[in-house]
Amino acid sequence: MDNNENYFYSFLEPLSKELAKLAYDLENSIYASPRTMLTHSRVFIENILHKVIVAESLINQSPSNLKERLDLLNERGYLTEEIRNALHHIRMKGNQAAHNSRIFRYSEALITWEYLYKIVRWYVEVYGPIHLTVPDYVDPNPLNGQAYESSELEVRLKEMENLLLSSMQKLTDNTSYEEVASSIVDTTQKFEAPGFTSIRTISYKGNTLEVPYFLRDAFLLPQRFDKSTTFLIRLGAEEQARIMSELPKDLEGLHQYVKRYSEKNDKTFFKELKIYIEQEKVRRQLQIQRPGELFFFYQDDYVVVTEKLSNIPLTPEEFHSIPSLLKQLNKNDINIVGQLPQELVILAKYENVGIGTVEKLFRQLKERQTYSEE
Repeated sequence: MDNNENYFYSFLEPLSKELAKLAYDLENSIYASPRTMLTHSRVFIENILHKVIVAESLINQSPSNLKERLDLLNERGYLTEEIRNALHHIRMKGNQAAHNSRIFRYSEALITWEYLYKIVRWYVEVYGPIHLTVPDYVDPNPLNGQAYESSELEVRLKEMENLLLSSMQKLTDNTSYEEVASSIVDTTQKFEAPGFTSIRTISYKGNTLEVPYFLRDAFLLPQRFDKSTTFLIRLGAEEQARIMSELPKDLEGLHQYVKRYSEKNDKTFFKELKIYIEQEKVRRQLQIQRPGELFFFYQDDYVVVTEKLSNIPLTPEEFHSIPSLLKQLNKNDINIVGQLPQELVILAKYENVGIGTVEKLFRQLKERQTYSEE
């Protein structure tokens, strides 16, 4: 996300993009899930300690776990009492959060966040580049992370931790800092908006697409897939492909669940699924940018539902060439525009109403909106 490029630990990026962005997700976790923040802070300090061990040429003596690394550096006199205590606090709190089922408080996460700052400041001042300046401590914003669900933060943190562990291994193998940075910079996690973290990968014959977190259990409305509508309806009858999480990781052979369908249907559905995901990303971003507003969506287009538009009656006088749809809507007590479903393609479920009729309604809604703004 562009507006998060100035997050607090952005100053760490010249030293380690992975550490900086792990810190970004840890900050988002403080108020979203204290347990998550405490648990994953251990990897943050473990990576810093590993960098110190490499810098002090102790790599051949480096033990495998966090406590032993901490003890090694302490015994060699590289840690001040303040930093040693801060490291032990984060390690022990992280272990508690990982194994204890009790409720963890915001205050515990905040204390750990402040200790992380002390450790980062110490590391940068002792081992970092001379030109790198650590800003004064700033309390985390309580609004940060509120839009993230704790399970999404877990995915983000695990991704970043895997990158950090990979970089630690390469440093252990005597790979230079520059080589490590160049090998992982392209795979560093981006600042996705809440919900945009990739949760799984779906493939078909070597082609892949990423499913964002907000779509993990999305209902796959058959009408959203123009060339695969009947295919999805038949699959749904067999309790297959009704929601995103029901889809197999490889769509090859999906047609075998139903009769009289072929590999061609798998290929077509994969292509339409890719379009569907991209459309949903656009819609999600729109809703983030314009919170609290109501939209009508049709394929890759939308209409903003203003109060004036919302109150227009659904009558033949207002909307032409769709009498059957209007009659059925009125029969179901849907009498004004504001009562229409957000996903207009749902209206194709009505008798003798196809996608063409729904498109006519959408175009007229869009015309009415444009007219009302002039």
